Formats: sequence, C-alpha cells, structure tokens
Amino acid sequence: MDFRLSTDHEILRESVRSFAEKEIKPVAAELDEKEEFSYETMQKMAELGLFGVFVSDKYGGQEMDYLSYIIAVEELARVDGSHAATVAAGNSLGIGPLYYFGNEEQKKKYLPKLCSGEALWGFGLTEPNAGSDSGNTQTNAVLDGNEWVINGSKIFITNAATDITAGSTVLVRTGVRDDGKPELSCIIVESGTPGFTAREMHGKLMWRASNTSELYFEDCRVPKENLLGPRGQGFHQMMKTLDGGRLSIGAMGLGGAQGCLDMALKYSQEREQFSRPIATFQVNAFKLADMATEIECARLLLYKACWLNDNALPYAKEAAMAKLYCSEVMYRAANHAVQLHGGYGLMKEYDVERFYRDQKLLEIGEGTSEVQRLVIARYLGAKCM
Repeated sequence: MDFRLSTDHEILRESVRSFAEKEIKPVAAELDEKEEFSYETMQKMAELGLFGVFVSDKYGGQEMDYLSYIIAVEELARVDGSHAATVAAGNSLGIGPLYYFGNEEQKKKYLPKLCSGEALWGFGLTEPNAGSDSGNTQTNAVLDGNEWVINGSKIFITNAATDITAGSTVLVRTGVRDDGKPELSCIIVESGTPGFTAREMHGKLMWRASNTSELYFEDCRVPKENLLGPRGQGFHQMMKTLDGGRLSIGAMGLGGAQGCLDMALKYSQEREQFSRPIATFQVNAFKLADMATEIECARLLLYKACWLNDNALPYAKEAAMAKLYCSEVMYRAANHAVQLHGGYGLMKEYDVERFYRDQKLLEIGEGTSEVQRLVIARYLGAKCM
C-alpha cells in the first residue's frame, strides 16, 4: 500500500498553497470584515484552473481526479474558508449536477463558462422549512404547455447572487408519485429569467467573503427542456451531488484544521511566559500533539474516500465519515488554537479568530453532523429514525 501522493498531486498542492499565501491571505481579513465577495481573487482562482477540476477537457475542464480537486480546496481552506467555499460550491454543487446529470446540449451550453470561472452557478436545495428534511421541498413546478411554471423559494444558496452567476439548479415538486409521495425533479433556471430573483444575504457569522443568497420564484417560466435528467429523479440527483460535496466540506475542515495548527504552533513558539516559549509547557505541547494527530487521521480518511470515488467504488459512507470527522477535527483544532493564543485569539487582528467562526458552518452545511451520523448508521445496518 503506497500512501505517497503522485508528483502531479504534490505540484498542485504547492501551486495552490503558494497562490493562497500570496493572493488570498493578505486580503482575507479585510474581505471578511467588509463582508465582500472579491471578483478580483475569483478571477485569479479561475486563471489558476480551480474550476472544473474533475470535468473532462471536452467541456473546458481540467480533467484531473477528484483527489486533485480536494487537495486544492484543502490548501485554500488552510488560508481562508470563504475562498475555499467559493471553489468548493462552484465545483461540487454548481458544476457537478450539470456535468453528471445534464444532457449533451446542457453540458455544452453551461459547462465551458463555469469551468473557465467566467460564470458561477447555484445549487437550489435548501428551503426555509426544508433543511435536513430536504425531501420536504415546497417549491413547485407545473408543466404548462412547453414551459415549467415555478413558484417557491430557496435559502442559504452559495454563489447564486453574484454579478457573474449564470443560473441555478433548483429542486422542485413536479407532481405526486404512485405511492403518494412528492415527485421531485431538478430544473435549470438561468439568471435574468422573469419571475426569478436572487437576493444576497448579509449578517453572517462565517464565510463572510463568500456569496450566500435567497432565491425567489414567482410564476417563473422556463422551457420544458430545462429539466435536468429524467423527471422524478431530482432527489436522487441532489443526494448524489451531496456525496461529492461532503468530500469538499471535509477538505475545508482538514485545511482549516491545518491552518489552525500552523498558527497555533508558530504563536506558541514565539510567545513567552515565565521566561520561556509557551510551547515548552507540557499542557500546551499536548494540545499541539493532539491537533497534529487528529489532522493526520482526518487526511487519511478523506483521501481514502477520494480514492474510492476515483476508482468508481462505493464511497457514500466514507464521504459522510470524512465530512463528519474533518468538520469536528477543525472544531477541536480551532478551539485549541484560540486557547493557545489566549486573549489575542479573540481579536480580529489574528486570523485564528476568523477560523474559529468559519468552522461552525462545516457542522451544519451539506448535511449536519447529526445527519452524517444517521447516514453512517444506516450503512452499518442500524436503521434509526
């Protein structure tokens, strides 16, 4: 068993790490404070090839493996969660459904601009009353001749209200199944469609430099051909999308935890109390050791899940495990890092304060930690309710 990364993976890691340190780190705190999405850094990430990483070059993608994509997200998250979120959502949630479930015409129409970073795309799943219970979607679409008429709303949708957002993939009710349950389908809605409004949300605790929005549909009409994949397959498509998305959330947890360890180690080696660096006190050294150990375990679990995916093997259970564990490892790492910084860790002039806030989303977004435990338990045969 060879745990070494390929030369291409190592080159990618160094390239993204260098980019993040040079281009993102100097502006991350200011963008967070202003709650501002940066089109400048967005363009630079696009030029680096961070969108469409796993997509075939036929549609303008980089045609790399999924592990490459995860390494890129990990390295961005090591410096800033907001930029990592833009890339993660742009790939897993924006590009993913179109690439995996779209027909040839849809792929050729939308993917090239998304893979080049010229445009972004939303993933319209969550609703005000349909979070963890995503099957309770209330947004509905009625087929009227050759058009779908959509009414309803979505909330907490990443990348859906930027100036370069081209549209969103939206989960809607399109009827009732034979068993009486809602028939759920995915429909493509382009930005600028009459009756469709994307409104940016403000006042966030975390990922303040990423774009989060509410989507509103009021008798929004789209062509019948905008159906993504077969009618009634929407919930399946969304759940498959989340399997891949959970790996990217895991990468954000892993990268964020590594960033916390880097900051905590540097600070504790420089900060002196009682005439010695605080890292030399066993109580602090053990915190660093625990962080490093958990981060290594998280990396192994996440990379294994990516390996399964890249080798076309079942990986949904491992994706849930990686998302759960990496998210909670960052929670513990951020907590230790702030503790080691003492009072300074509570001040915005130290990046560890931002990491502490950004971490919380990882335990909630794309399936809460509780939902991940439910998914894992079901794969183990424990069919809890």
